[in-house]
Amino acid sequence: MSRFETSDGLSLYYEEHGSPDGIPLICLPGLTRDGQDFRYALPHLGDYRVILMDLRGRGRSDYAQDPASYNILTEAGDVIALMDHLGLTRAALLGTSRGGLVAMAIAGTARDRLQAVILNDVGPDIAEEGLGRIFDYLGHRPAAKTHAAAARILEAAMRDSFANVPEGRWLEEAQTFYKETPDGLELRYDARLREAMLAQAKALSEMEEKPSLWPWFAALDGLPCGVIRGAHSDILSRETFDEMRRRLPALQAVELSDRGHIPFLDEPDALLLIHTVLKDIK
Repeated sequence: MSRFETSDGLSLYYEEHGSPDGIPLICLPGLTRDGQDFRYALPHLGDYRVILMDLRGRGRSDYAQDPASYNILTEAGDVIALMDHLGLTRAALLGTSRGGLVAMAIAGTARDRLQAVILNDVGPDIAEEGLGRIFDYLGHRPAAKTHAAAARILEAAMRDSFANVPEGRWLEEAQTFYKETPDGLELRYDARLREAMLAQAKALSEMEEKPSLWPWFAALDGLPCGVIRGAHSDILSRETFDEMRRRLPALQAVELSDRGHIPFLDEPDALLLIHTVLKDIK
């Protein structure tokens, strides 16, 4: 359990697991989540030097004074700062959802720092349906007042997208990402993340020519890389998944039939892909 300082003075949290001599694998979590996103995969990654990072404004990391700094490029710079702090010339990245966008940003801006990239249920195009769902809850405390109540709501909401979920998994999710207090459940991230995302969405809507993330994805060419998709995902569409495979024929890809957004990463096929990609590192 350690911390490092960003270029704008924030103290960000990270922790290391696995083999100190293994391939460094930096795990980048989803939009409102933190390094605990990878707790299900962690027992299966003991051969690697696994580095779990709480991005700015999430988990145990400092909240930014200016929420405008909650953007993909700034967060990519924070990952590079962590690598410099640890003395890592290069590392592999495993990015879940928002973390995958950050990984692609690093591929597009500092590719020489990368050994491999694995994207968990995210690609260069984000489905509008999923974005709408995210904005419905982003920055809002849940209506549920207890972990148990939140788990029941999660289970009901995810029932059509997830099958074969281990007993107690939704309760564990609620306990991990919400703090239970006498006044109800509190977020474990800066609620102003909503403000930042809305401002960025407004700025994009006003652009005559929308920027594309496909050039960042193209920068993965020549690196060991992979993508995991939940078959019921509302973030990574089947069309985008197929286009990613078309543009990068060497891309390792797997679709999990009983998962939506986001796979937990303890699924056997997801773990097989992760190990296969990392074994390709020269």
